[in-house]
Amino acid sequence: MRNLAAIFLMGGMFLMAQEPVDFSGWMRQGVEQFQTAHYADAASSFEHAVALDSSKPGARLYLATSYMQQYIPGSTAPENQLMAQRAGDEFQRVLAMEPSNKIALGSIASLNLNQKKWDEALGWYGKLIDADPSNADAYYTLGFVAWSKWYPVYSQARKDAGMRPETPGPLPDANVRASLNSQHGPMLQAGIDALNKALEINPEYSDAMAYINLLIRERADLRNSVAECQQDVATADEWVRKAIATKKAKAEQRTSSANFVPPPPPPSPYSQTSIIVRPETPKRIRIGSNVQDANVITRVPPEASSLHGDVLLAVIIDKEGSVMDIRVNEGHPMLIRPAMDAVKQWKYRPTLLNGAPVEVETTVKLTF
Repeated sequence: MRNLAAIFLMGGMFLMAQEPVDFSGWMRQGVEQFQTAHYADAASSFEHAVALDSSKPGARLYLATSYMQQYIPGSTAPENQLMAQRAGDEFQRVLAMEPSNKIALGSIASLNLNQKKWDEALGWYGKLIDADPSNADAYYTLGFVAWSKWYPVYSQARKDAGMRPETPGPLPDANVRASLNSQHGPMLQAGIDALNKALEINPEYSDAMAYINLLIRERADLRNSVAECQQDVATADEWVRKAIATKKAKAEQRTSSANFVPPPPPPSPYSQTSIIVRPETPKRIRIGSNVQDANVITRVPPEASSLHGDVLLAVIIDKEGSVMDIRVNEGHPMLIRPAMDAVKQWKYRPTLLNGAPVEVETTVKLTF
């Protein structure tokens, strides 16, 4: 019995001896934990490293990224908001040392975007573009934010005018059109300009084409004549055709992949080479539409329309079962908006992989 106790004692001493004792050791352990998607453990290790040497921006960048990986977009739980705050504060500390750090700028911008802090997101994406003028995603996001700020106003204006989704524009009240143009016209044009810049950098950016379509189509309601409105709608229709054609061309070239792989984190601060961190446990999986359709808990039907046809949407569902992103694959331009409005209200059962919730990518087909 005494020998058994001695063995356990020696084992405990051995485990204790394995705990890192210096900055490099804590960083090495943190990276290993990050690589296996143990983000809370990784954050703890990086906290130890930063406590030992707070002058290394790379260590703080890893710590901030570990916090950010634990943040769940859309969740209003206090602990989730605290995690976003911790990540943001840590990225700010990185910027205090390296004001043009693209990862920190982009991450803060993304945190504000995911929390729907539109004006803050616009500011940070602007700073990211200053540091990285060829960043097509940053320009695209400026367009997306412009639409996100505009759409509720536009939707309410049509509702107030008694217009259905398929009712052609423009808005009947000239005073309303003038007021909306004055308040939101510059923002709409800035969004369109940003999306055009994204397409200048990446001519195959189909999502940018889709949002140019939306901004131009919805801005058409502010025109002062039916002819001008119809011209904008025709331009928007052309962008829809370009977006769908580009998506189909990409789909034919792309090999299928079951798992979503997030962007690589910052390079290791203690190595001369970059470490590409790819978690072994996928953050998002793809599930066929027929299988995922059985998991719908709340299904909101689209608003009825006099038009007939199908709309095919690419949908991303968060870990809690809420729709976090919708993109258009195909469909009649006048049916796309009611389809998106309906599906964004759907609720799914959370999907578990190895006992842990994961995001799901699937497709939804709505028939009008």
